[in-house]
Formats: sequence, C-alpha cells, structure tokens
Amino acid sequence: MESSICRRTFLRNVAFAAAATAAPSLPAQPRAESGGTPPIRLGIASYTFREFMRTQLIADLRELRTAGLNAKDVKDHLPMDADDEARATFDYRTNGIHVHAVGTVYFPKDEDADIRAKFEYARRAGAKVIVAGDPLPEALPRIERFVQEYDIQFAIHNHGPEDKIYRSPLDVLKAVGQMDRRMGCCIDVGHCARAGVDVVEAIHAAGPRLFNVHMKDLADMKEKESQVAVGQGKLPIREIFQALIAIKYAGWVDLEYEIHGEDPMPGVTESFAYMRGVLTGMGYAANG
Repeated sequence: MESSICRRTFLRNVAFAAAATAAPSLPAQPRAESGGTPPIRLGIASYTFREFMRTQLIADLRELRTAGLNAKDVKDHLPMDADDEARATFDYRTNGIHVHAVGTVYFPKDEDADIRAKFEYARRAGAKVIVAGDPLPEALPRIERFVQEYDIQFAIHNHGPEDKIYRSPLDVLKAVGQMDRRMGCCIDVGHCARAGVDVVEAIHAAGPRLFNVHMKDLADMKEKESQVAVGQGKLPIREIFQALIAIKYAGWVDLEYEIHGEDPMPGVTESFAYMRGVLTGMGYAANG
C-alpha cells in the first residue's frame, strides 16, 4: 500500500512539472484589472472521480485547489435521495466546495413528476445549472415551464456522432433557439470536435445560451477513445479560452477526464496545470 501511494504521488508531481513547462509561451494580452473577476473559472465534473467516494473526491479537489464542482449521482457524490443529498451538500459546503451544476442528468420522460424531481434535486444542491443528457424533444416545452418556475438554467449536453438528436451544440441551439433564454448548451468540446463542428465557432454561436463547458482533449479529433490529458491532444485550448472570454462567458469550465478512472489524478493534475499555464500565458490570472 505504501509503495502504491508513493507511486501515485510521484506520478502526480511528474505530471504537474511536465504540464507547467508544456503550456505554450504566448503573447501576453491585457490583464484583468486588479481585484476584478478572472475570466475563466476551472472546475471538475465529478464523473472524473466515478470510482471514488465523496471523501476522496473532496480531498482531490482540495489538492487541485479548485472549489467548482459539477456533481453527478455517481457513487455518493450527489445522490438523488433528498436526505443523502443533504449530507453530500453539507460536506461540500463545509469544505469550501461550490456545487455550481448537477449532471449529467437524463430526461427520458415527458412527465411533470419526473422533470420536477430533477429540478428539485438541483434546487436542493444550490446549483444554478442542470447539465442535461438527451432530453426528449417533445419534452422541451414542458421542461421550459420548469426552467421558468425554478429559474435554473437548462444546459443540454452534446454527445457527438453517436447522439441521434444532439450531436453538436448547433443541434441543441436549433432545438431551443426560440425558447426561454435559460434553455441552452453545455458544450462538450471533445464530442463537439468529433461531430465535425469547430469548437470555437460553436462557442460564438451559443453566446449567451452557453451555461457550462466540459473540457477534455483528444489525440485524434474523430476518435472518442483517444482522450488524453489537456494539452497533449489537438484541441485548440487557447482559442477556446479566447472565445469564452470574447462572449463574456460567466459559467465554469469543468474538466471531464474520462480515462484512467482507477487513478485519474496524474492526468487531472496535468490538465489543470496546462490550462492554468495557458491562462497565465495569455496574461490572465487563472481562477480555480
């Protein structure tokens, strides 16, 4: 056990050092005013730590120095049961962790009871965004009514070529474009690229209807299984950040690291170091 822990710590340190030097040297841009809000907030999708219980998730978030969590009902991260959810939110709150979004939450029914239960779930957690998976198109008008009642943003997650309805953010925008302004997108940058859509253009197209971003990187822009630590792949991370800043994006960029589930921290640490390095190179203070 001691050997395993030492190895994990060693890998994290190596990853952090490598990422810190890997971030590109970029021309500085104007810095945010002193005391102003940094332009990008970096968080975590709890699915990244799907093999670990909440206690370890909290410890890892503290090590990563990020307070932003997109929490999912996986393990005991944020259970749907109200009492268990209350215990989870108490643990996060006492450790300085902010549950800014819940999800991915699925909406397979066009029924009040099913939809209301999920909005109540988000409300109890204090989340302002529901990251939604594959809502039935015919359920969207009903969901819109709950968005208006609860004042919670509904961010439909694009799932790439395999998704028959919401392949890319552009498909999401077609579905919600005439609806309440709180109906919008969670752009998964990897799935967006695999759908053949330019991520930067999708960000600009979404504009004020972009409520959450799932960050990842791919070695092959067409292959889901080619995911790597952010900075090792081909996604234009700097340009993505520039686009978010240009549209005055107010949400979180949540790393969703879907590989090495049994030991994600080396890749997660490298990803955070790279993203923070890119932001620093752009002349901004990295938040999260």
